[in-house]
Amino acid sequence: MAARTPGLIALFDVDGTLTAPRKMVAPEMLKFMQELRKVVTVGVVGGSDLVKISEQLGNTVINDYDYVFSENGLVAHKEGKLIAIQSLKSFLGEEKVKEFINFTLHYIADLDIPIKRGTFIEFRSGMLNVSPIGRNCSQEERDEFEEYDKIHNIRPKMVSVLREKFAHLNLTFSIGGQISFDVFPQGWDKTYCLRYLDGFNEIHFFGDKTYKGGNDHEIYESERTVGHTVTSPKDTLKQCQALFMGNPNSDS
Repeated sequence: MAARTPGLIALFDVDGTLTAPRKMVAPEMLKFMQELRKVVTVGVVGGSDLVKISEQLGNTVINDYDYVFSENGLVAHKEGKLIAIQSLKSFLGEEKVKEFINFTLHYIADLDIPIKRGTFIEFRSGMLNVSPIGRNCSQEERDEFEEYDKIHNIRPKMVSVLREKFAHLNLTFSIGGQISFDVFPQGWDKTYCLRYLDGFNEIHFFGDKTYKGGNDHEIYESERTVGHTVTSPKDTLKQCQALFMGNPNSDS
């Protein structure tokens, strides 16, 4: 077995990179990630909380990867152990959080879209996740909203309003997945997790939403990372095989 390359880590987004959006990881990807861990350190960073990441990558996720950063790294695990957690409420204060939630719920109430379900705002440890349609929608409804949003720009328009309204809070708005966007203090994007990777001099990041406004953009553009844009889990696997496994022509 080849020894791991010292000082190098491969860091992966979840949705659209290791899995199809909100779907379980494919067995072949799980197998490949374990093979990849033999040659490089491997980590994942997602905007979702650990429960949702576990639903996609498996309940043993914190042991299956060397680093697991949920909520952009505001909750951080290393080698199966919790090493850090950051709280949005303690950072902003209850009144500012309530101000934002009240306005956002009023905005969604007045929003005219084909359907609405439930859980329009999900309060996570280090961020708020806002969904105009509601996170309780079915997968079919997710897919339909994603296509509707591409035409009508529901999320970008909403983000524009909230960014102007709450400019005094210095928040970042990051669109990801199919139905929602994340809200967190500036600097709490996915680059937040890099503070736990000071021991690495080469950090490769793989993500699908690397464009400006996407939730992979900041870490993709960071001077500390070598950014790679992927189009699907299959593309992720192919790029990693070429970079780390010496197999540039594989289509598996």
